[in-house]
Amino acid sequence: MVCPLLRDRGYNLHLLVKQRTLPVIVKEVNDISANTGFDLQEGKIWAVDKPLGWSSFHVVKKLRGALLSRVRAHGVRKLKVGHAGTLDPLATGVMLICLGKTTKMIDTLQSKVKEYVATIKLGETTPSFDLETPVDATWPTDHITLPLIEEKLKDFIGTISQIPPSYSACKVDGKRAYKMARSGQEVELKPKTLVIDEIEIMSFDRENMTLTLRIVCSKGTYIRALARDIGASLGSGAHLSGLRRTRVGDYQVECCQSVEDAVAGIYRTEITVPSQDPKAPPVVIPAGEYISQEKDGGKDRRDILSYNERQQHTIFSTDETLTV
Repeated sequence: MVCPLLRDRGYNLHLLVKQRTLPVIVKEVNDISANTGFDLQEGKIWAVDKPLGWSSFHVVKKLRGALLSRVRAHGVRKLKVGHAGTLDPLATGVMLICLGKTTKMIDTLQSKVKEYVATIKLGETTPSFDLETPVDATWPTDHITLPLIEEKLKDFIGTISQIPPSYSACKVDGKRAYKMARSGQEVELKPKTLVIDEIEIMSFDRENMTLTLRIVCSKGTYIRALARDIGASLGSGAHLSGLRRTRVGDYQVECCQSVEDAVAGIYRTEITVPSQDPKAPPVVIPAGEYISQEKDGGKDRRDILSYNERQQHTIFSTDETLTV
């Protein structure tokens, strides 16, 4: 249940019912994602566009593997690499990957305001609140109109209380909630307080009951849970059918690299590493070459497919016409 705690805090609720280009925030950002030489100990931040179906850990593992392949011959066996904020496997968009000393900035980066574009299917619910699981119930939608949506969305602006999804990385007695949920266990999570700064209606397709929103919010916001709560507030149900994180702080998705480009940049960049001899100066590993594995069919598999994709895969695999 959504419990608005503060209202009228000066937040602007945008209700522009049309498709439009997201505003570009004019603010200078250091180009630390560029393929320029870097010091392994000082570290670096990569802003990447996470692919659909990949877990956040998959992205970290991919970049860490590329880095280790470059520096292992110089005595480096371990690297400190992490990400500044989990992004659901069935979402795409901005992910910040930190190396070395920049991992100390993770908490600061995670606290930055985030922006999403979310597509919500009204009238249907799923256990995971997104496409990972099948529709488990249908709800009436004939009464849902644009004016009703505009009115109900006002209740979500400001500081609210939100119960995270059972299919989430939250921990219950030391166990990840999503692992418990996928194994059929009951999961009870406590509500969390968060802030939603803006919600803008980008489009509403009444025939298909599809609502697309731009959402600006604080750390800890589950857009899947927001979709659930919006559906309930409309006297219906809802689940998330698409999600893209378009901004984290000053990092915008338009400026992000693909994972493939980030990996290629690691191979094609000079890297300075400590010498194995404490008395010797640091070693500069010269830029090398990168051969894409995708050309030879080595494209990474997705960690999670949507329920419908899994069903389709099962059908085709049975006919021996498709392998993934």
